Amino acid sequence: MPEKRRCPLAGRCGGCDHVNEKYEDELLSKYLEEEQFLSRFCRVSPILPSPSITGYRCKVQAVFGEDRGKAVTGIYRRGTHKLIPVRSCILEDKRASDILSAIRTLAGRYHIKAYDEDRGTGHLRHVLIRCSAHYDEALVVLVVSSFDIPSASDLAAALHQKLPYVKSVSLIINTEKTSMVIPQGAKEKVIYGKGFIMDRLCGLDFRISAVSFYQVNPRQAANLYRIAMNLADLRPDDTVIDAYSGTGTIALIAAASGAGEVIGVEANGDAVRDAEENAAINGIRNARFAVADASKWMKEKAKEGMHCSVLFLDPPRSGATEEFLAAAGRMDPDRIIYVSCNPETLGRDLRYIYRFLPYRARVIQPVDLFPGSAHIETVYMLDRI
Repeated sequence: MPEKRRCPLAGRCGGCDHVNEKYEDELLSKYLEEEQFLSRFCRVSPILPSPSITGYRCKVQAVFGEDRGKAVTGIYRRGTHKLIPVRSCILEDKRASDILSAIRTLAGRYHIKAYDEDRGTGHLRHVLIRCSAHYDEALVVLVVSSFDIPSASDLAAALHQKLPYVKSVSLIINTEKTSMVIPQGAKEKVIYGKGFIMDRLCGLDFRISAVSFYQVNPRQAANLYRIAMNLADLRPDDTVIDAYSGTGTIALIAAASGAGEVIGVEANGDAVRDAEENAAINGIRNARFAVADASKWMKEKAKEGMHCSVLFLDPPRSGATEEFLAAAGRMDPDRIIYVSCNPETLGRDLRYIYRFLPYRARVIQPVDLFPGSAHIETVYMLDRI
């Protein structure tokens, strides 16, 4: 593993916090943050380093703009609306850089202009790229002002011809004044391919579409999920709940790892449809999914007297709600596996658990999924006392 990464844009872009540091120093900084919020509950294990610290990001979002009449792609400088052109990013899958380079050329050829938010003119706002870590496949989403774009289908066909691993190209409409690349409920139109690609994780195939939640560092995500499964110690008579289940990665890996019955709970209907499709692709019959708010679903099922053996939860950065945690306690699981991307909200949730629920931490395992950035994932295992 290289000792240093050098990014010439790090000072201007602001997208990364540690990219020009030694990786050992980055890991130490992240470990100290973990200790700050979590060491009162349990000894924090050493961070599991990422197998790759460059080229690992398989999901890339780029702003599309123009500079002196030429197409550019890049990132808004942190805290501003100023576009910093980026020709290649050392953290991103090289295929993404090649795709963006081709789109810049083809947009000029087919007269597809950058969208001007103030004037409401132009077409292309952002480009979203998802690359498969296991298969040589990529999905491209052009985030546009409308579906009425000249030669969009020609651009898509030319992009595939130039880069055959581009298996799908879609248009998604975004006309809102928002920093979100894809607003919730946005309309999608597939103009080339099937609208999804496949990746393989922990021995299972997963379908990845434009809006699917899927870890940006799949190789390290596989290590995170293996840790979670080992801590869960799944058995054939276990009933497992996977809350905030997304497209079903944890739920389906648990179902294939020896659990008896697995229930995934996710509020996003599109994600649940992906999860059900992923179950069918892998021939998994002992997992089912509910479209529901996790807190409300847990509260309702706890009132009905439902019990589970193992509870997985992988909530958003805001963490779980007290309503969710109270319902989890009433379900009386033997083991709780909490996967968190925010040690601060994890610490808050653990304070609630320690005060009101009969569970104590046994393992805290940080996993570095995002080298170069300030973010860190943590797997936390609690069991009943």
